[in-house]
Amino acid sequence: MKLPETIRAAFVIARRDFAATVLSKTFLFFLIGPLFPLAIGFGFVGIGAQVDRNSKLPPVAVIGSQQDFERLAAARERLAPLSDMAPVELRHVAPEPNVAAQRMKLLADNGEPVIAVLDGGLIFPHLTGAVTSSGRTTRQVRMYVEEARRMSTERPALGSPLLLTPTTSTSGLKAFTRNLTARFGQILLFVLTIMLAGMVLSQLIEEKSSKVIEVLAAAVPVNAIFLGKLFAMLATSLVGIAFWSVTAASLIDLVNEGGLAALATPAVGWPAFLGLALLYFSMSYLLIGATLLGIGAQASTAREVQILSMPVTMGQLLLFGFAAAGVGAPMGGPAIAAAIFPLSSPFAMIARAAELPALWPHLVAVAWQALWVALILKFAAAIFRRSVLKSGKSSRRWWQRKPA
Repeated sequence: MKLPETIRAAFVIARRDFAATVLSKTFLFFLIGPLFPLAIGFGFVGIGAQVDRNSKLPPVAVIGSQQDFERLAAARERLAPLSDMAPVELRHVAPEPNVAAQRMKLLADNGEPVIAVLDGGLIFPHLTGAVTSSGRTTRQVRMYVEEARRMSTERPALGSPLLLTPTTSTSGLKAFTRNLTARFGQILLFVLTIMLAGMVLSQLIEEKSSKVIEVLAAAVPVNAIFLGKLFAMLATSLVGIAFWSVTAASLIDLVNEGGLAALATPAVGWPAFLGLALLYFSMSYLLIGATLLGIGAQASTAREVQILSMPVTMGQLLLFGFAAAGVGAPMGGPAIAAAIFPLSSPFAMIARAAELPALWPHLVAVAWQALWVALILKFAAAIFRRSVLKSGKSSRRWWQRKPA
């Protein structure tokens, strides 16, 4: 039975496309691709736990006797299951002769930041910090004090109500807001990079398919081709970012009371932070773009680029998760490791700019990242020259070469 011409042609096309996809070298990445979300899921469980530990609200320092602190801690444990809010952490501090000076010292301590300080014991409780009378911290501390009085085995102390002294800022509030700024900066940098750098994968397909690449390679070095294409795409991306930034700033100025000035200030200040954000986006784009350009240069068709896009995206998610694990602890091992690894370094360093005021580490980081951009481009161009253009020194060993 002879099939209709349309069905027969559709079968031929389907068979050709199926064979071209399954027999391609990149199909293995497509098969392995679904395993990446599972691995990332397990990894992000641990990262989420670390993020939760690093981003929780700073504790309340309790200046008082050990006995009063133990009663407050017992009241906290007793009331924790009855509240739908995370219980405020308490930290005991032995009293010093000058309690007022000790209170100010604790509120300004950046090494061990606190959100507020409670002193006066259970009789004359006094809470000082960046809190409000109806806020979560004040309400919970008030409940802890009242419950500790009721739990007293001695005669119940009918002390005075909780006295509140709000302050404009504390070391704990600064650490908390800077942590949020660091995470927002990382997310924004990651979204822009993953959205814009992926276009580099298909940059050389048209030139390869139309044989223009041989003319270009004969006229200029391959390194120049790679570098020119990468920076052209970066310039295009920066134009788009400039437009999006102006639009976003205008919306924030209209929606948020006080405009941009009301946002939490990063550790390095807004002018330096915005400049570093632009610089680190450029370095992230160049690092990941150079890697993607080298990978995409090995593809011959748009189909192979589509197959490569999923494992490439999963790899970018891993880089983001690696950098996000160190937010909240900029001097910890995960944060330093993410800053050293070149592909995750821009994400880690933009978070560091929000959390720590020192600027010299950023100069070192940018120089380190620029070095790796040059190395990746040089390596990608060498691989392209040997595997695609079939020029340059042969990579085969002497025993693998065929005799003339």
